[in-house]
Amino acid sequence: MAKQRRLFECQACGYQSGKWLCKCPECGAWDQFLELSTEQQEFLKKNSSQSGAKTKALPITEIEEEEYRRFSSNDPELDLVLGGGIVPGALTLIGGSPGVGKSTLLLKIGGNLAKSGKRVLYVSGEESLGQIKLRANRLDANEERLFLLSEIKLEAIFSELTSKSYDVLIIDSIQTLYSEKITSAPGSVSQVREITFELMRYGKEKEVAIFIIGHITKEGSIAGPRVLEHMVDTVLYFEGDANRELRMLRGIKNRFGSTSEVAIFEMSKQGLVSAQNISRKFFTRGEASVGSAITVLMEGSRPIVLEVQALVAQSGYPNPKRSATGYELNRLTMLLALLERKLDLPLNEYDVFINIAGGIKIGETAADLAVIAAIVSSFRNRPVSKDTIFVGEVSLIGDIRDIYNLDIRLREAKTQGFKRAIVPKLPIENIPGIKCFEANEVSKLIDWM
Repeated sequence: MAKQRRLFECQACGYQSGKWLCKCPECGAWDQFLELSTEQQEFLKKNSSQSGAKTKALPITEIEEEEYRRFSSNDPELDLVLGGGIVPGALTLIGGSPGVGKSTLLLKIGGNLAKSGKRVLYVSGEESLGQIKLRANRLDANEERLFLLSEIKLEAIFSELTSKSYDVLIIDSIQTLYSEKITSAPGSVSQVREITFELMRYGKEKEVAIFIIGHITKEGSIAGPRVLEHMVDTVLYFEGDANRELRMLRGIKNRFGSTSEVAIFEMSKQGLVSAQNISRKFFTRGEASVGSAITVLMEGSRPIVLEVQALVAQSGYPNPKRSATGYELNRLTMLLALLERKLDLPLNEYDVFINIAGGIKIGETAADLAVIAAIVSSFRNRPVSKDTIFVGEVSLIGDIRDIYNLDIRLREAKTQGFKRAIVPKLPIENIPGIKCFEANEVSKLIDWM
């Protein structure tokens, strides 16, 4: 009798090895290798040996372009981040920290789709039907075409799908499901890979839009193998503190649209609803204050006015502390080094803290000018006018570089009542109501302040 070959698999990325390894050479995870049983090896061998019909390569000029028809989720913010609506057959993964509103959002969306005539199946492996019913009462999602199923076995879910015709399937969550074909525990690499593949194949064949909720790790990534994010069509991440009312849903991957758009929701008694007026959610008006500067950022096609807050305090330790909330810490360190070199500010003796009001995370460099203005304001104890915005990217040599969509940012600033703007370059088109001052290097900004 032939000796059974031992096979180990990384539970973080799915990498396989003939021997146990302490560190995965593929993803770098430590102590993640588990030995596959004989049944698991036979299953993988059987799947890998199956081959479909032979395909032939075609010239790209002979291939017809596919047109994707979409239907609305009846939520403008979700439609925006999805690229215009839900695509039949698309597999969408939604991740976020516990309590941020993943289940609440999808149950409300399920109710909206049911109101529009779609048949929706909501599968929960974590909550009972009574618990979901209580949330549905609060969300006004009690609709006859919304069906609930409390099940964790994949075969039972497919049995329900084949017995009735559904347009949308919601899985809450993927880590709780398991398939009888695989003997490993729910949430393992083998289980998640097999279940996601079966759901993807079913959705494409039947043109059923599928939404999957995924837990995240303490590092902020989707729990389980990275292959899960590669298999799905769309990956959406919730950003924001569960204790705050505003939540942002950002697209990380989208095969049917752009990933630059961001959906903004507001937590209310009716659950997560589209933020109707976010213009004044991220800044405050009033008298000039020390350590505060206003900027305008672009989240996709939407300009958002933000307040940057800075605190510079005398340090009592040899190594001063640098802390940034909502802003990249490495970039803050770079700007502080630039201020020390170009302006001779002794910031190496001070603790510096940066906070972006509203809990939003800045992903572009157009806020550099506002960060420097807030730091200098706090260091010199001089207030900055709340009628002025600062927009510009600061380079390592001290230059302030131009940014894209400056005219859109200035129009948004004018709409919010700002009167002055410090920009790298004067706009070609004069915008009445807001006066622009050119500052192409950091020293000019300090002279203006």
